[in-house]
Amino acid sequence: MANRYRGEIAAEIGGARRTLVLTLGALAELETALGADDLIALSERFASGRLKARDLIAVIGAGLRGGGLPVSDDEVGRMPVADGAAGYVRIAAELIAATFGGDT
Repeated sequence: MANRYRGEIAAEIGGARRTLVLTLGALAELETALGADDLIALSERFASGRLKARDLIAVIGAGLRGGGLPVSDDEVGRMPVADGAAGYVRIAAELIAATFGGDT
């Protein structure tokens, strides 16, 4: 079960209920993947609301790996999610809010 106080969320991805969390390692991975200089730049990028599909895959992939699922971004991009693109956006937004604070 996901613990929101630890920044965890639960989401149905690839036909299974999974726990996602952006650990410090996952955040460092995202800084590199998204070309952010630091956590402030990363949070500002998320706050802009302008995320590419590739960004969503990176965020969800990092969250899955942070939650203990050894999965590549390519595999994440092929995992079905309810409501298609809107579902990916919802999961990424919820994970970002759980990590950086704020409501979804």
